[in-house]
Amino acid sequence: MDVKAIGACCAPLAASTLSEGEADDLAAAFKVLADPARLRLLSMIASAGEACACELVEPLGRSQPTVSHHLAVLTDAGLVHREKRGKWAYYRLRPDRLAVLRDLLGTPAVPTG
Repeated sequence: MDVKAIGACCAPLAASTLSEGEADDLAAAFKVLADPARLRLLSMIASAGEACACELVEPLGRSQPTVSHHLAVLTDAGLVHREKRGKWAYYRLRPDRLAVLRDLLGTPAVPTG
């Protein structure tokens, strides 16, 4: 899946009409989020703050290669950050990237804690 990482620019996207390129990039990001397994992975990582890939296999109920594939798609889209520690990979959300999607939808930030 060819997915470009999304980023925030100086002005909120919702403040003006989307260009064709912006719409293409955002559509690709929403396609990434349209998969239930990837949404669950984002939810698990968000609730833990950080998660090792090995900790996500059992709760997701999918094979390790499948979980790794979904994590790679989320990473390629810029929605999660991957940090290698020895032989393990740890994942954290990229709130700045998720905020772009949230702001486009006009949804206020959800309070944490």
